[in-house]
Amino acid sequence: MKKLSFAKASCLLLGMCLALAIHAPAQTFTILQNFQQSDPTSALVQGLDGNFYGTMEGGNIGFEGNVYTLTPGGTYATIASPCCYSYAPVVLASNGYFYGSTQQGGAALEGSIYKMTASGAESTLYSFCTTTCEDSSYPHGSLVQLSNGDLYGTTVSTIFKITLAGELTTLYNFCSGTICNNGPITPSGLALGSDGNFYGVTSSNENYGTVFKMNPYGGVTTLHVFSVADGTTPVGPLVQATNGYLYGVTLSGGTGVNRACNLIGTGGCGTIFKISTTGAFTTMHNFAGRDGANPSAGLALASDGNLYGTTYYGGNNPSNTGTAFVLSPTGAFKTIYDFCSQTYCLDGANPFMPLLQATNGTLYGTTRQGGTQTNGVFFSLSRGLRPFVQPIPAQGNAGTNVTILGNGLTGATSVTFHGVPAAFSVLSDTEMSATVPTGATTGAVVVTTPSATLNSNVAFRVGH
Repeated sequence: MKKLSFAKASCLLLGMCLALAIHAPAQTFTILQNFQQSDPTSALVQGLDGNFYGTMEGGNIGFEGNVYTLTPGGTYATIASPCCYSYAPVVLASNGYFYGSTQQGGAALEGSIYKMTASGAESTLYSFCTTTCEDSSYPHGSLVQLSNGDLYGTTVSTIFKITLAGELTTLYNFCSGTICNNGPITPSGLALGSDGNFYGVTSSNENYGTVFKMNPYGGVTTLHVFSVADGTTPVGPLVQATNGYLYGVTLSGGTGVNRACNLIGTGGCGTIFKISTTGAFTTMHNFAGRDGANPSAGLALASDGNLYGTTYYGGNNPSNTGTAFVLSPTGAFKTIYDFCSQTYCLDGANPFMPLLQATNGTLYGTTRQGGTQTNGVFFSLSRGLRPFVQPIPAQGNAGTNVTILGNGLTGATSVTFHGVPAAFSVLSDTEMSATVPTGATTGAVVVTTPSATLNSNVAFRVGH
């Protein structure tokens, strides 16, 4: 019998394997849609139907933005126009509704949280600044849901939670007391860590940005303050890899100085970093122009254990219009696509939002410019990555009802939570529901279908 290495045996036991190096799989880049108006302004999210949802500038006069849907094949439709300036991505909640925010609009025109069906019927859940503005204004960044249903998010200066009934509580104000005299300290989205705490980044006029940790009750600890050499203006949200570290990017700073640098912010072309939950910080990569410059969006953890992202500028061609890249958790870096490689930038230019790995294994993304209409494109990047399942929410106690997204789920024969069988129902080829079983511990969700065994990308955390 052939012996498995300890690392190989461990990752098989966990149901997920950490990529320690970057291989060079066959890759296919495909333009699926040329946007007809304006440009996309938020990350894509996958819905229960397997389609993707995002927001875009423009739209109806007075609304200045809309929510659109795209099929994996590229069919585009506008489904809603929440007022006004809906730049943050929508999030799919456990009740099947999408929730998002507008930077303006609402009763006081200072921003709102809205609720939306998959067909686009939307209603305002909460309006900011209707009285004394102690709840702040201008929400931005994606919302994060806990297993009790509450959503957590950020405004221009605060972190808040809001129930699905619309009751909002401010958990932390970055501008309380005498700080923020030189401008707001702005948090940029939240990530829920495997330890139950939230992690995020801030930018401000007072420093070059920070990484912070917040417990669910609003206690905030600064983990790292940037200093140009290790980056400036961090861009969220962070993403936690299976090794427990959180990974992120800075828009500028670092030590990589070459062509296409210093177009944004201070210092070099930007960086990729990792940080532990206790604050141990490491710069993983300094962008230097030809490998990309000025990453403007966070990273995506894919089913091969690697992290994928884009840069707004840079690249190995004269256009200076951005790249797509992959980073292993141990620091191996590779540029995998240079945008504007086609004549007239028909393949898109200047990607501005994070990549999304859909549950079919393919990476999807958008660019802000380029394409036949010069308003950006919707593209897919296939690298032969394995399909997976995504539980919503990604944490909960025994008895919690969990929605599971995937592909080819029809005929599924079992669902397990870290090896413990769970009761489940198949609702469609792209949606299941399951109940966290008694005795389950933190680990992978695994769905067995007639044709495949599908693991979750990250461990499902048992507990609130």
